[in-house]
Amino acid sequence: MNGLRLLGAGYALPANVLDNEAMTKYVETSDEWITSRTGIRQRYFCGEGENTTTLAIEAAKKALADSGLAKEEIGCVIVATSSGEYSMPSTACLVHKALELNENIPVFDLGAACAGFLYAVDTARAMLLAHGGKYALVIGAEQMSHVLDMTDRNTCVLFGDAAGAAVFALEEDAEYAYVCGTRGDLAIQVGGPRREMPMTMEGQNVFRFAVSTIPATVDELLKKTGKTLEEVDWVVCHQANQRIIDASVRRLGVPAEKFYKNLDRYANTSAASVPLAIAEMKESGKLVSGQRVIMCGFGGGLTWAGVMMKI
Repeated sequence: MNGLRLLGAGYALPANVLDNEAMTKYVETSDEWITSRTGIRQRYFCGEGENTTTLAIEAAKKALADSGLAKEEIGCVIVATSSGEYSMPSTACLVHKALELNENIPVFDLGAACAGFLYAVDTARAMLLAHGGKYALVIGAEQMSHVLDMTDRNTCVLFGDAAGAAVFALEEDAEYAYVCGTRGDLAIQVGGPRREMPMTMEGQNVFRFAVSTIPATVDELLKKTGKTLEEVDWVVCHQANQRIIDASVRRLGVPAEKFYKNLDRYANTSAASVPLAIAEMKESGKLVSGQRVIMCGFGGGLTWAGVMMKI
């Protein structure tokens, strides 16, 4: 089948780092309370001159450089975000302008919350197949600090700002599989209209959803490809909560080391979390050519998605 292969990745972070102690200035909390419940120790928040777009552009430039491609070769740009500065123009259009990409390519934003990047990956594959072109630039970028209620400790301590980007090649013999799903009847459990009101979350409901969805997504991808978890080098989940990942590890019965975690340093960066992890792994040499990776996202909507590919 026509699948995708990762060519390059990059990420971007704001300048401001807020550790857990810094969060006590906003809400009644402590480092122990946050760390023991989430595994988060710090997060990044945008400062003056920083936003979803600036992060997306920086991550995109790094991913393009890492891929070794010329900008003229990019055939599609999709930005997964729930926190763009504008409804129009899209964040993707602003990235397109900054990178001076070709005019005759599809460029747009996609909103599927924390599963957004993986929705965007397979959408990019479909766009390349439908409109031609071989290479896609897919970005997850969020300024979550812009939509948080900084007096609500159940949400404000959980999130951070970041962007991650990846360049994929469409290849006829690439090992690739994709699954996704939605529970729209549970949409009320997570949300808040963009810009009009802060984000709210029913944590226990989301936790139960996540710890059932991750193993189910992994199992579905394995069934679809005929592979076993022993044949998978890495599982990269949306970085929401350490307890969610640990519970998923127990349910799947695999070594914890197979699941990459970086949420202690970045917190929940929504659509940026999976590409941020992939870019960081590639930069550090943990993720190398020939490895098989499962990426799994889940979040507000409620939505979920998973991709298995060989790097």
